[in-house]
Amino acid sequence: MSARTKSRKRALDILFESEAQNLPPGGTLADRRKDAEYPVNEYAVLLVEGVVAHRDRLDEIITENAKDWTLDRMPAVDRNLLRIGAFEILYVEDVPDVVAVSEAVNLASELSTDESPSFVNGLLSRIVELKPSLTV
Repeated sequence: MSARTKSRKRALDILFESEAQNLPPGGTLADRRKDAEYPVNEYAVLLVEGVVAHRDRLDEIITENAKDWTLDRMPAVDRNLLRIGAFEILYVEDVPDVVAVSEAVNLASELSTDESPSFVNGLLSRIVELKPSLTV
């Protein structure tokens, strides 16, 4: 598993954990960074902080393109994977869009429902298509 793949998983863990504990998005990041048994590298920090900083716009884009699905109805893992993937697609220039989509789909396959990989793939692929016309 590559360092960035581990970072994406760690970012997902932090965002999911914060949400599950009813904390602000990324609310467990500071505690996780202090925990020597829970290494959080700089790319994971970038992802969490980026999702937090752009969450309103990311959620708006996801909501606009998730046909018949609200954010609240999505599994929490999918919702946070979509935020991470959309953040990478729209704001991280050194990650090819296809990699951001593939990594999110792989994590969905590993950590979410049977339907999640195709849902995450379809929605992030749509965001890739719309990227030139989106204002971020």
